[in-house]
Amino acid sequence: MERGTTLFLKAAVVLIGLPILAIYIFVVPNIGNFAAELYPEYTSIRIWVWIDLYATAIPFYFALAEAFKLLIHIERKRAFSDLAVQALKRIKYCGIGVGGLFAIGMPLFYLMAERDDAPGIIVIGMVIIFACLVIAVFAAVLQKLLQEAIAIQLENELTV
Repeated sequence: MERGTTLFLKAAVVLIGLPILAIYIFVVPNIGNFAAELYPEYTSIRIWVWIDLYATAIPFYFALAEAFKLLIHIERKRAFSDLAVQALKRIKYCGIGVGGLFAIGMPLFYLMAERDDAPGIIVIGMVIIFACLVIAVFAAVLQKLLQEAIAIQLENELTV
């Protein structure tokens, strides 16, 4: 792959991370405060919402870092290597992790939707979970294809 293409993809990975970082900085605290306003009798609901949402940042940014490393491997002509397979495997687990953390937090968001009479919160949560699982499945398929391609490449190298 040409350097210009990987440079564009690296920039895209960085640009994906920036708005999400802004959401974690500016929106997530407001969501926790909103939950605390809806349920003043539950003093710790704000903390639980923050823990759940901020916990999703860890696998999300880890997956972005792995995608960046994968692009570096492609740029250095190591796309068909075990390093690339491992990067895809970690991206798959990160997708499952983000989706799982959102699924764990869905009861909190259900409570917020019930009290505020806003069922769209549940729909948004389900879309995020579904998107994370699609990413995990896509990474798993690419991982399997890459493993097969490496096996075929190794077999062809051994053929005289």
